[in-house]
Amino acid sequence: MRKTILITGASSGLGAGMAREFAKRGHNLALCARRTERLDELKSELLGRYPDIKISVMALDVNDHDKVFEVFKAFKTEFGSLDRVIVNAGMGKGASLGTGYFYANLQTAQTNFVAAIAQCEAALEIFREQNDGHLVTISSISALRGMPRAMTVYAATKAGLSALTEGIRADLIRSRSPIKTTTICPGFIRSEINEKVKNTPFMVDTETGCRAMVNAIEREPVSAYVPRWPWAIIGFLMKRLPLKWVMKLG
Repeated sequence: MRKTILITGASSGLGAGMAREFAKRGHNLALCARRTERLDELKSELLGRYPDIKISVMALDVNDHDKVFEVFKAFKTEFGSLDRVIVNAGMGKGASLGTGYFYANLQTAQTNFVAAIAQCEAALEIFREQNDGHLVTISSISALRGMPRAMTVYAATKAGLSALTEGIRADLIRSRSPIKTTTICPGFIRSEINEKVKNTPFMVDTETGCRAMVNAIEREPVSAYVPRWPWAIIGFLMKRLPLKWVMKLG
């Protein structure tokens, strides 16, 4: 069992949902996010339910790259080791390119991809020192194809994150490292990032979606669509259907 799990972006949405599910299963948690008041509330909630686990929280804006390394190392020192790091922090701002919203598209690109590189670097430094660990990146079903409107840059960053994780895996295989990697591609799971989106097919609530994510993560596959039904089938089709059909999901 990978006892101690670090989750970024853990103050709300899928991060908080995964924290609740891992706590239920007896894992120790290292939780970080920008909104520390929410982290404190989550820590109190979980310790009230599961007093036998250990939970530590720290403030972290993943776009402060030096701070990413500092916080990850501090968690490692506190717990003695980190068994799994989940690169979850992200955002979904954006609009069609050329419509005056470069600032929003840039923020999404920096948070979802550049900051993810920092998180992967920091995690892998620790894992290489330990010669063990499980790196999990939270990508998206949208990573499979280009998407329109507000999803354009978001989907591109998630495609980049999936490719980054596969490249890391290739490097680890080449060096015969025992470190594992997993890319999780969630379908439509209700969270703060999509709370204003209405009438979306196959949308599941946060608790159901996070349970499916944690089930997949615990299996440690190379990659997984979650919930598996219907997203494994939709993912297969998305790679093959004409773009004019696929973009209706965006």
